Amino acid sequence: MAHKEDNDGKGSSHRTELHASIPRTRLPIVYHPDYNITFMGLEKLHPFDAGKWGKVIHFLKEEQFVTDGNIVEAREATEEDLLVVHTKRYLNRLKWSLAVATITEIPPLMCLPNFLVQRKVLRPLRTQTGGTIMAAKLAVDRGWAVNVGGGFHHCSSDKGGGFCAYADITLAIKFLFERVEGISRATIIDLDAHQGIVKRDEILFRAARRHGVPILMVTSGGYQKRTARIIADSILNLHRQGLIGAEALEGEGFVDCWLEDPGEMEDNLFPLKQSLSVFTLLGLM
Repeated sequence: MAHKEDNDGKGSSHRTELHASIPRTRLPIVYHPDYNITFMGLEKLHPFDAGKWGKVIHFLKEEQFVTDGNIVEAREATEEDLLVVHTKRYLNRLKWSLAVATITEIPPLMCLPNFLVQRKVLRPLRTQTGGTIMAAKLAVDRGWAVNVGGGFHHCSSDKGGGFCAYADITLAIKFLFERVEGISRATIIDLDAHQGIVKRDEILFRAARRHGVPILMVTSGGYQKRTARIIADSILNLHRQGLIGAEALEGEGFVDCWLEDPGEMEDNLFPLKQSLSVFTLLGLM
C-alpha cells in the first residue's frame, strides 16, 4: 500500500515514527511493557486491571504463541502525533493532575505532581495510543493486526473520560486517511457497547444515519472470553449484508445490526482477507 507522501507530497505535515516499516519477521501484534500502569498501588483504586496488558502477553508467551523477538514494540505517540486529532487546549489540560484524575477516575492522582502523573499514567496511555496507530497501518499492510492495548473509546478531540485520555481510534483512522493511498472508509465495531459519556446513545445513531455510516453493536455476556470469535462473526455478518467492503456505502447503505451471544463459527476470516483489513484493540475490556 503506497503512502500519499510518496505519491504526491500531500501527506500530513509532520514526520512520525508510527507508520515506520516493520520487518516481515515480526507478527502484527503490537505491545510494549510500558502499557502497564503501576505506581504505589494507586492503579488498584480503579476497577480496571491496569496491568492486564502484560498478563495477556505473559499468557501468549507461556503458550509459545509469541516471543519478545517476533512481536512489534509500540512507540509512544508524540505531541505532534496527538495534535492530528486533539486540540492544544486539551493537551494542555492534561498538564494538570486534577484533570487527569477526573479523566482516569482515580481521585488521589490530583494530589501528585504532574511530572509523576505524566510518567506513570499518561506515558503508558500515549504508548498504547501509538500502538493503535501502528496496528492500523500493519492491518493495511498485512490484512490483520492486534494492539494489546488501546481502545480508548470515551475520548474525543477536546474531552476525555472513562480512563480514556487519548482518542487512539480516531487518531489511527485519521492517520490512515491522510497518509495511505486508497483508504477512505473504516468501520468501528465496539464490543463495549453501553451508554457512556453521551447518556443517550440514540444521538450518535441519528448522527451516523444522517451521514450514511453503518454501525454494528455487539453484545455478549461472555465477550471477554470469546472476543476474537465475536469479532470474526461480526465482520462476516457485516460483509454479507454489504455494510463493509467495496460496496459498503452504496444503495441504502445503512443497517443497525445487533448480535447477541453469537454461536461458535466453523469458518474464520480467511475467506475475506483479500477484501478487508482488520485490526483489534484489547484495551478496556
